[in-house]
Amino acid sequence: MSKRTSRATDLPRAQPPARFLWYTDEVTDLILGPVLRHVGERDATVWVETSGPTTVEVLGHREPTWTVSGHHYALVHVTDLPPASTTTYDVRLDDTLVWPLPDDRRPAPTIRTLDPDRALRLIFGSCRFATPTALGPASPEPDALDAYARRMMAQPTTEWPDALLLLGDQVYADETSPAVAERIREHRDVDEPPGQEVRDFEEYTWLYHESWSDPEVRWILSTVPSSMIFDDHDVRDDWNTSAAWRRDMQATSWWQERIIGGLGSYWVYQHLGNLSPRDLETDELYQRVRQHDGDAKDLVRAFAVAADAEADGGKGARWSYRRDLGRTRLLVIDSRCGRILEQSPRSMISEAEFGWISEQVSGDYDHLLVGTSLPWLLPRALHDLESWNERLASGVRGRLVARWAEWLRRRADLEHWAAFRASFDALADLLASVGRGERAGTSGTAPATICVLSGDVHHAYVAKAELGGTVQSKIYQLTCSPLHNHVPPAMQFVFRVTWNRATERAVRAILDALAKVPPIGLEWEPLKGPYFGNQIGTLQLRGRHAEVSLEQAGIEDDVPSLTGKQAQLTLS
Repeated sequence: MSKRTSRATDLPRAQPPARFLWYTDEVTDLILGPVLRHVGERDATVWVETSGPTTVEVLGHREPTWTVSGHHYALVHVTDLPPASTTTYDVRLDDTLVWPLPDDRRPAPTIRTLDPDRALRLIFGSCRFATPTALGPASPEPDALDAYARRMMAQPTTEWPDALLLLGDQVYADETSPAVAERIREHRDVDEPPGQEVRDFEEYTWLYHESWSDPEVRWILSTVPSSMIFDDHDVRDDWNTSAAWRRDMQATSWWQERIIGGLGSYWVYQHLGNLSPRDLETDELYQRVRQHDGDAKDLVRAFAVAADAEADGGKGARWSYRRDLGRTRLLVIDSRCGRILEQSPRSMISEAEFGWISEQVSGDYDHLLVGTSLPWLLPRALHDLESWNERLASGVRGRLVARWAEWLRRRADLEHWAAFRASFDALADLLASVGRGERAGTSGTAPATICVLSGDVHHAYVAKAELGGTVQSKIYQLTCSPLHNHVPPAMQFVFRVTWNRATERAVRAILDALAKVPPIGLEWEPLKGPYFGNQIGTLQLRGRHAEVSLEQAGIEDDVPSLTGKQAQLTLS
């Protein structure tokens, strides 16, 4: 094999523009990955990107690559793993070892199969800029995911997490780093829209390469099985805020290629790995792409166009998914692409998808984790403001007020679950039915906890909800954001104030005088937070016991590290 001369952190600018890292023109090599995705009690899936067509081998299981827009990928299904086992693995392309690199001092990539009798440790967070210079003078503090990976490397495998949940904004299509912006300038005229934002599938691949090539992050993704969901910056700030927002975007010259590239690349880099092997077997698009003779870009483009049309009343696609982690059920809900905007009332997800979600919560399990990029429970004052804004924007006070409410909605990012009141109420009713044991299987027992895990809002908090006297489960909102970003001081002030009870009462009184909003059938209160800074959350679940901790990233001995727990709380 030819000698490799570039490093994981390099961002080459030579043509062809999508080529990164460990390969030369003479050999096919690994560009990105391995990324460990699904892990069950006896099997796992491993995702890779390669520099050319090849056959990928992991632990004796071989899978030929498939091609989208000139890029080559494989998702290898590894079977016959011993239950409750720890197995190191490597990656081979056409029988040649390509990963790990010979001089890599990090622990070997590892698959730890699920053990129902073992305590489950899940880490979570959202909003991760790939580079510290992405915000210029306002550069964020150290990357919490990088810091967590460094700590793992010094721990025994028994202390490693069993799962990683990334809750949105894995890449920033609308706020590129200096390196990617320079590459865009070399690739096309940035005086034409969308300027230094990414334009299409090709430029999206540069974002993923930059983000997932960080050495520590690449290592943790190779070792901890990950689940992912997009948020707005994966496509654009305030993506699908409203029907008016969509009409404005669709009128531009560049939006169509952006949304096709965003959804197509998300399907390739993030969504496929969310699916279980059984779901992959029945996924029509995946099977067509996998078996396609040649470049399958037209198949993926057509799928992306259809998926985007759901907000305008089209068929759409289901990005939500479910994973069972022993006695814990993880249900991840798409709260971005599946919005239905051209109807009244608007909804966060379609009726058909909500029906699917309702089916997934039935059964016997000890804990239900609901992942959704946008918090279900916000500071109460903000919740009331968003619900009030939605009502005014619907036209109940006339067109002039509706236009002002739409302006405010975009200006202040009033587009969380509270701004989709019908969907907020439907989710509350569903969780209450789970908490009453109405969805339980043969045991008839409600789960001990129902935890909604979210990000987006660039601060962290734990809130407890009360949904009525017959609800047996304890219900929480666990929000952890950002992994690597920042929040301006003015917004920190807003979040601190809006969690205040006096502010809540004052805002509700003022808004009720302007436009009545239907009462809410639940209450919630903050238990911990708000906390600011780059941070990562950890849920530990053993039997029906649950606890959560939030840790902030800092610098120790000149390297990113987790500097201590901001909060630790027993949930059940």
